[in-house]
Amino acid sequence: MPQDRYGTDVLSGDWRAPRNGRATELPTELGMVVEEVTTDWCGEVVAVDRDIDTLTLEDRRGKRRTFPLGPGFLLEGRPVILTRPVRAGAPAAPTRTASGSVAVPNARARVARASRIFVEGRHDAELVEKVWGDDLRIEGVVVEYLGGVDDLAEHLRDFKPGPQRRVGVLVDHLVAGSKESRIAQNIARSPVGKHVLIVGHPFIDVWQAVKPERLGIKQWPSVPRGIDWKTGTCQQLGWPHRDQADIARAWKHILGRVSSYADLEPALLGRVEELIDFTTG
Repeated sequence: MPQDRYGTDVLSGDWRAPRNGRATELPTELGMVVEEVTTDWCGEVVAVDRDIDTLTLEDRRGKRRTFPLGPGFLLEGRPVILTRPVRAGAPAAPTRTASGSVAVPNARARVARASRIFVEGRHDAELVEKVWGDDLRIEGVVVEYLGGVDDLAEHLRDFKPGPQRRVGVLVDHLVAGSKESRIAQNIARSPVGKHVLIVGHPFIDVWQAVKPERLGIKQWPSVPRGIDWKTGTCQQLGWPHRDQADIARAWKHILGRVSSYADLEPALLGRVEELIDFTTG
């Protein structure tokens, strides 16, 4: 028989099937190593956020990136569609909370203590809740949103701090010589000062407490004085910034890149832990 120069019929079989096979759905599991095909980012799954359907991959250098669950991943060279993890029963072993503490499975929230933590800024409060929320519920410490440090003295008069009613306060941009530092010093010298602990981070805005590499940037932009910091930051990063809705979406994007304390700068971590110790001691 003469040799067939052109091979077999290319239309025989499923000629439309991808070379590596069709993607199959697979529940995401911590520890699995996958590759994101659009960026070639390969790493271990170290966190899955069920609320916003994202997963975080850590590469061999310890760098992390967050991606949406769904198609676009390879597992051992095969395409997969990663879905939410399967809910299991009681965990087989202790796990960690987002703050790094040992989690207490099936623990009920403790009855709220009289002590409180006031957090200046809505975004600050949301970040504290995401990373320390589980710990605070077990400790029975309620976090209250503080619109601005200018209102702190009035809040304290209403709350009436005392030995069993301690107040911890997290303030934005608490640096020497600032208005915030003068307010903190005056409260510390007041009759209720020994029952109040005011701490602050050095960042202009709590956005900067998120490590920039988690967002794929080398550093946070430097915004000139006279320009709203959030608006200027979004502008320099090429994000929409026309109105408050754009700023809110930018924050949601940033918060979505935070899965644990490892995504935050130490300058914020230490201050929040200090407040928790003060209000639970």
